Amino acid sequence: MRDQLERALATADLLQGRKLVGVRSVGGSSVGSTWRLSLSDGEELFVKVAQTANLLAEQSGLQALRHWSDPALIEVPQVLGCIPLSGQSALVMAWWDASKGDQFRLGQGLAQLHRASAAAGPGCFGWDHDGFIGLGPQPSGWCDNWGDAFTQLRLHPQLCLAMQWGLAAQDWEPLLGPIAAWLNRHAPEPCLVHGDLWAGNAAVLADGRGLLIDPASWWADREVDLAMTRLFGGFSRRLMEGYSSEWPLPAGAEQRVETLNLYHLLNHANLFGGGYQQRSREILTDLRLSLL
Repeated sequence: MRDQLERALATADLLQGRKLVGVRSVGGSSVGSTWRLSLSDGEELFVKVAQTANLLAEQSGLQALRHWSDPALIEVPQVLGCIPLSGQSALVMAWWDASKGDQFRLGQGLAQLHRASAAAGPGCFGWDHDGFIGLGPQPSGWCDNWGDAFTQLRLHPQLCLAMQWGLAAQDWEPLLGPIAAWLNRHAPEPCLVHGDLWAGNAAVLADGRGLLIDPASWWADREVDLAMTRLFGGFSRRLMEGYSSEWPLPAGAEQRVETLNLYHLLNHANLFGGGYQQRSREILTDLRLSLL
């Protein structure tokens, strides 16, 4: 891997006369592997190796988040390049050192990101090219109304995939219209969201600023990010305190959490099976009881 990376970095002119003196694996997932590179001048790089389409989608999300974030509160890594590498690609960024510090500024920065993007965004919901949520598909498209976007662009594709493990159409098709109508009445502003905000994709830097990585960004209701912070744990109450100090959530947000997180549960059910399938069924049952 070291030789491959050094050749690729040199070809892309990212070494700029420096030498690659160290390559260390820092983990991997179903999406790809990650590496810490040390250069001869002391600079360190973070490199993620995965399928090209996944990395291009991630690059697009990182660039959008970086554009709308306040760097005094949140660091979004700058992409230095996306370079070919033996049938895959390597996404190259500056290295960062994360900690488990106070998440208050992370919450503040997330709220400011949402608010700034809502004030000057496209005015509709969606994304202009296909992406991924982990290894799951995240289709492109645009809708004027939030409920239509969430059901058509996010729930429907995942529910169709769920039929492969036995989720029957009659268990979900009658729900899409009522879910869309319910969320349309909520009428949120389109915001740029991280889109995959579990604890592994956010951290706190040594200087107290927040860090956001590995997005599945799109223009959505800001509540999707806050709902996901509650799905798998790992976030403290300080995140929400920081967020609320900048832009409190509207009334009724608590009642929408499970429905918004159904998207992620379905994606996990489709990718990994297990208890995610049962939890998805339970939420669909709850929605039938409350909406039909």
